[in-house]
Amino acid sequence: MITWEKLVAEAEATIATAGVPDAAGSARWIAREATGTDAEEWLDVATTAATERQLASFDRMVARRCEGEPLQYVLGSWGFRRLDLYVDRRVLIPRPETEIIAGAAIDEFDRVGGPAGGAPVVDLGTGSGAIGLSVAIERPGSSVWLTDASTDALAVARANLAGVGRAGGGVSLAAGDWFAALPPELAGTIGVVVSNPPYVAAESDLEPQVSAWEPLSALLAGEEGRRDLLVIIAQAPLWLRPGGSLVLEMAPDQVAPVSAEAGIHFAEVEPIIDLADRPRGIVCRLT
Repeated sequence: MITWEKLVAEAEATIATAGVPDAAGSARWIAREATGTDAEEWLDVATTAATERQLASFDRMVARRCEGEPLQYVLGSWGFRRLDLYVDRRVLIPRPETEIIAGAAIDEFDRVGGPAGGAPVVDLGTGSGAIGLSVAIERPGSSVWLTDASTDALAVARANLAGVGRAGGGVSLAAGDWFAALPPELAGTIGVVVSNPPYVAAESDLEPQVSAWEPLSALLAGEEGRRDLLVIIAQAPLWLRPGGSLVLEMAPDQVAPVSAEAGIHFAEVEPIIDLADRPRGIVCRLT
């Protein structure tokens, strides 16, 4: 009999030998996925033997991790605020920084009246649906649009929408490039537009785990990484209602120049500070 404790120790050594970072954490996460347990339940199964089916699943995931595939894709899901999101190579991995952006969007939604105010929230370039679905489940009764130019990404967002059940009753999906995805009758009615658009400069040196596995179309945005940010800033005032807000994620070194551009179109522009005390985005408000 080989116990899960021994399997995890062997997997940690195998993953470390492959040169993959955080081998111990990866082995534990994979074991919990294979056994269907959380961190607390894991203690009850650690000294038990794996079934043949569990072992096969475990070995497949360890092999994928040894190839350098991100842990989130190997597991097939990852946590984001109150969500457990399905993720694969069609979408970016949800990151803690984006949780801060989602929180800022929810705060702005409350400011413009929340669900009772009747103004929809639009998550442009939604990817997995992380931001827009966070609004939907944290503000029941809200109207939310998820858009993406990638039909592959929208398929992932649609799967995650199905996973939130009744909380997703007010969510709509639309394919298209930024605001072109939306029905024209939404112009001038939207309460909050939020986006985590591509903002990496084309010549940037990305980490190998990012460049080899995550969709580059969701990352790269021209020579300075500002192309899509500036397009959204210029068009958003046409779609927002009076007093509406635009919430954008970007790199810390982009906040100052992008804020200056946003000041041309919006009455108020404020930075969003992340958990590392760095500027991570902006909130722009119309009068």
